[in-house]
Amino acid sequence: MQNTVILDGSPLTIEEVVSVARHNARVVLSDSSRDSIQASRVHLESIESDGLPHYGVNTGFGSLARHRVDNDKLTQLQVNLIRSHAAGIGEPLQIETVRAMMLILSASLSRGLSGVRVKLVETILSLLNADVTPVVPSLGSVGASGDLAPLAHLALALIGEGEVFDQGTRKPTREVLEAHSIEPIQLHSKEGLALINGTHLMASQASLALADTERLLRAAFIAGAMSIDGCKASDSFLNEHVATARKHTGISEAAATLRGFLDRSEILPSHRENDPRVQDPYSLRCQAPVLGAALGAIEYVRSSLAEELGAVTDNPLVIANGEEPELVSAGNFHGMPIALPLDHLAVAISHVAGMSERRTFYMLSGHDPESGLSPYLATRPGLTSGLMIVQYTAAACCNEIIGLCTPSTPANVSTSAGIEDYNSFGPRAAAKARRAIELARHVVAIELLCASEAIEHHRPLKTGSKLEMAHASIRSRVERLEDDRPPAPDIEALDQLIQQDGFADLF
Repeated sequence: MQNTVILDGSPLTIEEVVSVARHNARVVLSDSSRDSIQASRVHLESIESDGLPHYGVNTGFGSLARHRVDNDKLTQLQVNLIRSHAAGIGEPLQIETVRAMMLILSASLSRGLSGVRVKLVETILSLLNADVTPVVPSLGSVGASGDLAPLAHLALALIGEGEVFDQGTRKPTREVLEAHSIEPIQLHSKEGLALINGTHLMASQASLALADTERLLRAAFIAGAMSIDGCKASDSFLNEHVATARKHTGISEAAATLRGFLDRSEILPSHRENDPRVQDPYSLRCQAPVLGAALGAIEYVRSSLAEELGAVTDNPLVIANGEEPELVSAGNFHGMPIALPLDHLAVAISHVAGMSERRTFYMLSGHDPESGLSPYLATRPGLTSGLMIVQYTAAACCNEIIGLCTPSTPANVSTSAGIEDYNSFGPRAAAKARRAIELARHVVAIELLCASEAIEHHRPLKTGSKLEMAHASIRSRVERLEDDRPPAPDIEALDQLIQQDGFADLF
């Protein structure tokens, strides 16, 4: 992870967002960005003095845009905007999410199209670098005119109002800013609007979700490959030419990954002869097509996010391509370009989890005498229940994920007296995607728990060399099942292993 992230106008990366959000990397503004911000401010000040109405500069907001505001009230206009729009409810967003919002907001403003002052961006960075995080309620954004309510709560902290987390402890903002010698910003024209017009909540959630998805996918491939040997299944479906025939890049990639993990397995050749089974269940045999399809879907999300992390999502924008700069009202704040991918992400995750749960069911069912597995992997079936109930937990997680896959974007509710008449609801898509990833992580942890136990049933035979390393990592956290014990701590230990990216070195 990076120790310092430099805002120079170029797109942020997911790694940079994670470095700042989770690892407190410092953020600095480049000289070139300072120049761009300052030039944009000069252009805005020349425009606002022309005597004409300009949205958000000397007019009201939303359906109040036709109401002109006197020049001596322009500062109060921006403060009133922040206060009136801080209407969020519910539990606060995680600190990591708000830190990511602050970074992405600063990056957007630093690209020199928003007409704000350098001092405003520097104030945001001062809070970030001091580990001071605004308290932002999780509910209230419809994801269209920017993430208005959440960003307004963020902006309250910049003007010394509301509450913040100071190194994790919730306190009044004014008290914390004084302790850190940070001066609250006095908003100038358009600056309040620039702070809250943007897709920064959606983009922050998408960034952290994709970082977590990478960890989940690595664990899912380990679990799926381990289950193949755990069930004494065939590897014929991973044939390179078969995968190529399907013409999907993700399928070939998935098949190659699974093949690599099963390389040098002693279990696979042990049952090649005289095995009466002709084909394995879909959850084993169709891993490459299903995981490959998920990889393709996630790549679409990643590509969309990469564009969003380089975007300016404010409105109106200061455009100075011609001789005279213009303040152009448009719709770059609309969340649909990132909201649709977030809806898509939850669906992709559902299939990673759903197929994992089916493999867990198969391993525990005792249906297949050729697998060499006892029912529920119990040491003394009947007297002991083994891992019977972990599949129930996986099933419960999958059921919730199914509900989370109902998309947020198609159901429109109009706002602002009909001026804002088509909203994205991307923040809800983001929240559901992140919850789906959390649940899927537990489902895969359960499969790892079962598959590692199934491998023990085939000792002294070994699975592939990389899978043996994964197995050893699992055993460093979870002991072999010798007798019945509560599985909940074991599931949690493996969930932590996934969160900590404990299998990264195997890829």
